[in-house]
Amino acid sequence: MTNHLLLVGFGGAIGSICRYATVLLFSKFTPVNLPFGTFVANVLGCLLIGIFYGLGSRWAWFTPAWRLLLATGFCGGYTTFSAFAYENLVLLQTQQYSSFFIYTLGSLAVGIGAVALGFWLAK
Repeated sequence: MTNHLLLVGFGGAIGSICRYATVLLFSKFTPVNLPFGTFVANVLGCLLIGIFYGLGSRWAWFTPAWRLLLATGFCGGYTTFSAFAYENLVLLQTQQYSSFFIYTLGSLAVGIGAVALGFWLAK
């Protein structure tokens, strides 16, 4: 259990640093007021979590420990959107369409509402 926590923590720390660097890099090149760096991090994180889970299902050398380090840790630190996207893909693949729509729309609406509530509470 301790090893698992260390793998996730180490991966998360590296992912967080990479996310910060991505946001800084892309904010310099975005001419409009759009969080393009965050968008890039979210999309890249989605791509990476797909690759990591794909490797895990195809190759025996990509053990659960690697998945903890890279998918849960790194992608979790880089972007939680990657986990959200992966979970939605699983719902679609298993033809759980009602759950997909509820989870997707609910996450967006409740997430944005929670951010607004947080800002309101902080004032």
